[in-house]
Amino acid sequence: MKATIWHNPKCGTSRKTLTILENLSKVDVTVVEYLKDPPTKDKLAQLYRDAGISPAQGLRMRGTDAADRGLPDADDDTILEAMVADPILIERPLVETDKGARLCRPQDTVLEIL
Repeated sequence: MKATIWHNPKCGTSRKTLTILENLSKVDVTVVEYLKDPPTKDKLAQLYRDAGISPAQGLRMRGTDAADRGLPDADDDTILEAMVADPILIERPLVETDKGARLCRPQDTVLEIL
C-alpha cells in the first residue's frame, strides 16, 4: 500500500503519525514537507473531500493568525486560497492512501485508511 503524508517535522503528532506509517512493512510512504512544498488548492480540496471534512475543519488555529484573518467564518474557497498562500494554516498531518484521506489528529486515526 502507498501512503502520502503531508508532514511537518516540528509537529509531534505529525512525527508520531509518520512513525506509525514507517513501522508498518506493508506501507510505502511518501513524505511531503508541506511547508516547503505545499499542496495545490485543488489537491487540498480533494484531500478534505476524501477525508469527509470541510476546509474550515482542516484549518490550523493554534499558533496562527487564522482567527484575526476571519478565516473560521470564511467560505471554503477563501480558506483554501489562504492555506496555499500560507501553508502554516494547514492542520497536520494529512495522510492519503487508496482507501481515503484523514487528518490524523490523533495520530491513530491513520489506521482507518490502512
